[in-house]
Amino acid sequence: MAGRLQGKVAIISGGATGCGAAAARLFAAEGAAVGIIDRNATAGQALADELAAAGHKATFAAADVSKKDQVEAAVAAVSAALGPVNVLFNHAGTIVIKPFLETEEEDWDFLFDVNVKSMYLMTRAVLPQMLAQGKGAIVCTSSISAVYATPMEVLYDATKGACHMFARAIAVEFRDRGIRCNAVCPGFIDTPHGQREVKELTAHGVDVSDAAIKAAQGRFGQPEDIARAALFLASDEADFVTGAQLFVDGGFSAV
Repeated sequence: MAGRLQGKVAIISGGATGCGAAAARLFAAEGAAVGIIDRNATAGQALADELAAAGHKATFAAADVSKKDQVEAAVAAVSAALGPVNVLFNHAGTIVIKPFLETEEEDWDFLFDVNVKSMYLMTRAVLPQMLAQGKGAIVCTSSISAVYATPMEVLYDATKGACHMFARAIAVEFRDRGIRCNAVCPGFIDTPHGQREVKELTAHGVDVSDAAIKAAQGRFGQPEDIARAALFLASDEADFVTGAQLFVDGGFSAV
């Protein structure tokens, strides 16, 4: 049986590790040619080599996705290697955890560059290729933090609120031109990012103990949980789904 992304060319930003890497492996297993874009060149190239050794089409391009020239060069390199892109997973992101009054303007600018500007730059670079094909699917990583505030995460929560609305607005503007755009919203996920979040929140006195996580969402999420959700949204199975926010959080958002 053909994979759910058979014949697709997918770019995953922040695809070298964590949920992005899980998505790269799953997208490839489902038939996509996968372009990994990440600033972690060692991990990114190793993953591309792993996928190629398993018989998949994959390539890696290094980029700081908050920089326009690097994004455009990376997208061009992936397109040259794999063909026109018709799936984009805007996954790259990071976090700043500080008491609000200890944050600085530089923290704000940094986080919005990595979490929000990167989505703008990646989408701006890839969308013309999708429009030329008459079809494309974009998935943006938002978060439960887009709608559920956490102490010490004012800046992060603000960026994820922006990601939420970015995905909705792209969906509305380009719906009638064959483009779908949705957001996937993880809860607490067992990745280096998630473990750092727990460690730093705990240091600031926020209760994110194992018991608290279990009470809020049943268990720690796994990278594959997010990858499977992104796969659905990227696939033609979600052909009538656009402008949606898919919470993958074990019920955190349902309480």
